[in-house]
Amino acid sequence: MAGLELLYHSVARDVVSPQDALVCFVHWELVRAGFKCLGTGDQGSPDEQKKELLPSGWNANQELYTLRYCSDNNQKELLLKAISVDSSLIINIMNCQSEQVVDLTVNLDDYISSDHLHQYDRVFKKKDELQHRVASVIISPLIDTKQRTAGGSQREKKTVQSPLGAQPCTDTSPLFIPPRIPQRHSPCDRRGGMIVDPLRSGVPSSGFDPSSGIPGRLPPGSVPPGARFDPFGPIGPGRSGPDPDHLPPPGYDDLFM
Repeated sequence: MAGLELLYHSVARDVVSPQDALVCFVHWELVRAGFKCLGTGDQGSPDEQKKELLPSGWNANQELYTLRYCSDNNQKELLLKAISVDSSLIINIMNCQSEQVVDLTVNLDDYISSDHLHQYDRVFKKKDELQHRVASVIISPLIDTKQRTAGGSQREKKTVQSPLGAQPCTDTSPLFIPPRIPQRHSPCDRRGGMIVDPLRSGVPSSGFDPSSGIPGRLPPGSVPPGARFDPFGPIGPGRSGPDPDHLPPPGYDDLFM
């Protein structure tokens, strides 16, 4: 943790509480991530400069700490606010450009020794664990937003074979539905109406007589070629009389058979 000891010694005389020590630790992590402190408060001043050290009056308010930071390339500006609640410190940092907010709540007794605030070797408890929490919850989301967004927007496209040919799809979408295979409708498909068109029913047209079932004959041209037409009677010649299968069997009403 190079640099933390020097930073802490520079402000040790001003540290008066466990939350002071924790704010100093978070400040060091931000400096390591490429940020410099601009000053205190929500608003900046024309003559402020980026510095690695904590500014004068950084811990004047023990209940609410407010610090502003800027990245080395001036592309990101952060607003840090740390609120002291009982034995915990709630750290809230906002990216002023994207309005992205990260926050971390730390139990001070778990990581800060309040009896040794002026001794760097003893003030921090479980430094490695504290560093991991600050780095993973605060630092990483703030500096990796662009990389994660770019990586998340890229989709590796693959080609799958379907009966209609090669269709591009993404293997990341569980909702992908392959194209439906066109179906050949049978003559009994009722999408065109409730009555089957005998001209498209597959019955040979040679035996079709549109005048079937009526006396006389229809005049020529009454049924245009290819037109849908419902005949008046049974289709085809030689279909007089009922089908034998439609007649009742002999003696069907004899109870003793």
